[in-house]
Amino acid sequence: MSIWKNNHALTHHTSDDNKDATILGLLGIEFTERGDEHLAATMPVDHRTHQPMGILHGGASVVLAETLGSSAASMCLDLSKEYCVGLDINANHIRAVRSGTVTGTVRPIHIGRSTHVWEINIVDEEQRMVCVSRITMAILQRN
Repeated sequence: MSIWKNNHALTHHTSDDNKDATILGLLGIEFTERGDEHLAATMPVDHRTHQPMGILHGGASVVLAETLGSSAASMCLDLSKEYCVGLDINANHIRAVRSGTVTGTVRPIHIGRSTHVWEINIVDEEQRMVCVSRITMAILQRN
């Protein structure tokens, strides 16, 4: 059974009007998969996502992780009554990547009334761990 209550985050981020006007468009992030309890997205490793040493910038990995975590949390909410904001994110950078594409996959650790905790694993094209991240989202009520 799926944990998703809506598709708003995916349709909002992937619409032609929004995609190019956000960091997703700037970094080339694209949602690629939605399962019953996970989302996946890819990001190119190129001049847009490199740090000065020519490897994937840790901040770009965090952008991919936060995009996946906040999108997943949003998709678990009744957006007419509530919304979410990031409380905390951390990332451990495991492996350097110079080129190609990385894929992030988000899965829930805890989906509660006031907080969500999500784990995001980012791998390279050979499925080697690049970064593991955890995000905590605060769930807020709309007035």
